[in-house]
Amino acid sequence: MSEEIKEQKSSKKTAEQDFFHDPSKPLAGIALISMKADSSRRRYLVEEIEKLGKNNVSADILTFQELSLATNNFDPDKLLGEGGFGRVYKGHIEKKNMDVAVKQLDRNGLQGNREFLVEVLMLGLLHHPNLVSLVGYCAEGDQRILVYEYMANGSLEDHLLNISPEKKPLDWETRMKIATGAARGLEYLHGEANPPVIYRDFKASNILLDVDFNSKLSDFGLAKIGPVGEKAHVSTRVMGTYGYCAPEYASTGQLTTKSDVYSFGVVFLEMITGRRVIDGSKPSQEQNLIEWATPLFKDKKKFHVMADPLLEGKYPEKGLYQALAIAAMCLQEEASCRPLMTDVLTALEFLSVGKDKTLAAGDGDGGDDTL
Repeated sequence: MSEEIKEQKSSKKTAEQDFFHDPSKPLAGIALISMKADSSRRRYLVEEIEKLGKNNVSADILTFQELSLATNNFDPDKLLGEGGFGRVYKGHIEKKNMDVAVKQLDRNGLQGNREFLVEVLMLGLLHHPNLVSLVGYCAEGDQRILVYEYMANGSLEDHLLNISPEKKPLDWETRMKIATGAARGLEYLHGEANPPVIYRDFKASNILLDVDFNSKLSDFGLAKIGPVGEKAHVSTRVMGTYGYCAPEYASTGQLTTKSDVYSFGVVFLEMITGRRVIDGSKPSQEQNLIEWATPLFKDKKKFHVMADPLLEGKYPEKGLYQALAIAAMCLQEEASCRPLMTDVLTALEFLSVGKDKTLAAGDGDGGDDTL
């Protein structure tokens, strides 16, 4: 290897190290976590959070006693949900006079110290109306607890895919409002965060809804700092939920912001159709939502077949066509053919203005027969 090439590589490496250690870019410190092994449980995480976050983390350090008090000793009656990560309880913090969601991570579960660190740093450093707010955290001894603002309407999954008989299905306008809010959250991560952040786990259960059905992204344990400088992608082991991962990421581990765009397309199609991306209860040819939808995208006469039956035909026909066009663009097999989130957001904002107010299927606009 020539001295010139060595010098170029050394210079590039130094520039990259300078970027990640730059005190004016506290978010960049998160990238350093991936360079460390998941540490022992005795590691003093609070110190690590302060160091990597360069003292810019806004979340409070809360004691286990405070959180026991807030949740009435983690009363099962206050349980909001549970999964591989642990359990989430509703709580109330007296000193702040606020309701909160308290996520107690399973110490033997799927979320280790690395994911805990990433979540605290991401949500402690990133602030946007469409990202859930991290109120505080607890890392006493073996405890790993995250405390978020309470979201009264739970997750999008609760209202779309796990809808109980007593719940009213989401109407078209509310679905578009939720999609637009979630797109704003992604667009902020990709375009305004410095360095950019790849969310990597976009799915209905991670989109939380407040009392007015404003949407916020939650669960940042799998988020990654995006490529910086001349890098086109970040190479990492494949993580996320089956069905939502972009094909190029699933096959190569190469991650870009366009991977999130694909995942957005999957969830947006779920919102339009009311179908899960993978559903073993459906007939074999309909079990994979993307495979079922792909031929339908090509025939405008069949677009109405893709609308969620629970909408009962109450949607603007032109709005349905435009929404399906957005989903189809996001789901392009080739990452380079997918739009940026900023373009997706522009299209969605136009849609949610509701320029076509006709809430009836069947009065088409006579346009092309394909997307």
